[in-house]
Amino acid sequence: MPIDLICLDADDTLWHNMRHFEEAHDAFTAMLEPFAAAQVARETLDACEARNLKLYGYGAKGFTLSMIETAIQLGGPDLPGSVVADLLAAGRRLLAHPVELLHDIEVTLDRLAQRGRLVLVTKGDLLHQEAKLAASGLGDRFAGIEIVSDKTEATFTRLFARYGVAPYRAVMAGDSMRSDVLPALAAGAWAAFVPQPRAWDHETAAAPDDHPRFRRLADLAELPDWIDAIV
Repeated sequence: MPIDLICLDADDTLWHNMRHFEEAHDAFTAMLEPFAAAQVARETLDACEARNLKLYGYGAKGFTLSMIETAIQLGGPDLPGSVVADLLAAGRRLLAHPVELLHDIEVTLDRLAQRGRLVLVTKGDLLHQEAKLAASGLGDRFAGIEIVSDKTEATFTRLFARYGVAPYRAVMAGDSMRSDVLPALAAGAWAAFVPQPRAWDHETAAAPDDHPRFRRLADLAELPDWIDAIV
């Protein structure tokens, strides 16, 4: 049963991402230190960001708005305007950070391209994701680029239909159990979980370790061999 379509996540699967959000988190808690303990500031920001997902979606711009909202909530009338300006600057840094590819990604993509069509499936702000893809230099390696607002079972069902492939002949690989693995499995595809450090709590979920189409990989470089073993 050969695999025809290989879908890959982008952030923290092809290049580093969460390390830059962690830097922004650290800057945020330092700025809010006069008003809240670091843990309280972090938890309040996480709750605000999760609440705002339905309004702003995923990505650095929504995160920046959530930082400002949380700062106003915690600082109240005593919050200096300079803090808002500094948070906007932190958001701009987040949008402009250099794209750093994970180890041997280009070699891995070359190996995967010998086994099926590659499609990038990423969620977040369209402009920012397009900019990161352009900066990565990887765009020409993909037969398709899919930037979506969220990854659900319906997202993958539509994607497989668009590329004319049966779900059982497609595989999705990424670092999010919630967004990459579970919806792809629900849509009938194979799914590989490639965990990375600094995982966002919102993207975690229980692993379907007993699912016959699921595999946990230590590194994306293991994906070609697993595809070869799928029968």
